[in-house]
Amino acid sequence: MLELNGISRSFDGRRVLDGISFTVGPGRLTGFVGSNGAGKTTTMRIVLGILAPDSGTVSWKGQPVDREARRGFGYMPEERGLYPKMNPLDQLIFLARLHGVDAGAARRRATDLLEQLGLGDRMTDKLESLSLGNQQRVQVAAALIHEPALLVLDEPFSGLDPITVDTMTTILRTSAATGVPVLFSSHQLDLVERICDDLVIIAGGGVVAQGPVEALRHERAGARFRLVLGEDAGWLRDVDGIQVLDVDGPKALVELPDVSHDQQLLSVALKHGPVHEFSRVIPALADIYREVSQ
Repeated sequence: MLELNGISRSFDGRRVLDGISFTVGPGRLTGFVGSNGAGKTTTMRIVLGILAPDSGTVSWKGQPVDREARRGFGYMPEERGLYPKMNPLDQLIFLARLHGVDAGAARRRATDLLEQLGLGDRMTDKLESLSLGNQQRVQVAAALIHEPALLVLDEPFSGLDPITVDTMTTILRTSAATGVPVLFSSHQLDLVERICDDLVIIAGGGVVAQGPVEALRHERAGARFRLVLGEDAGWLRDVDGIQVLDVDGPKALVELPDVSHDQQLLSVALKHGPVHEFSRVIPALADIYREVSQ
């Protein structure tokens, strides 16, 4: 497990991170979300030892992270860091060898990864000849080539087409299934909602929400309900104790004082006629993000 506890960092007197604390559990895909400049990349660089915190600690498996532990981490920076004149196969073999993988295993791993990523027919082409999306695939392969104990990926899905996103998601889930903690940042909230187990939202230099994605959605659902009736729903405006947010013919969106009042509302609705739908409105991740980031 990766643990960050009270991480703070300033640049030129400006506090960028202010007491950041969260964990990335084994086998969990954790989305790290925040606006541009919120401190996501700074946090990741502190985890990797590229930057030092002004205060706070980073722990791995209950111990302070040291150079030896970081050798086992896989990192994909937002900025491309590969050699454009070198082909993907040789580049991945080279990076694996730097991590102590023997030559035969390095070649096998590199070939397998490139095949999985759909680059089997391009592995000996120069990197600069590949599309940006394919270069992104190679960048992810570079983070995976030494079979890391932890994956930290900065905007791994940026600029990718839906098919490549699906391929990348499968590979990340495969890594997580072996117990590897995966932390990645993204601005694609619909994607984060679809694939993540856990979520960390950062704003104003601090963590403003964190936890399992579904738990966060239900915690912030409130007592908002959608109804689809067999007749015009305008009569709901005359019911005491509810706030009608929207009415469109037989469809209505209402807010109750408390979730426990739902059966009372349903009972009243059934007395007026058929009820075709009665459901609690669970907010999307984008709605939660807007709410906590304001």
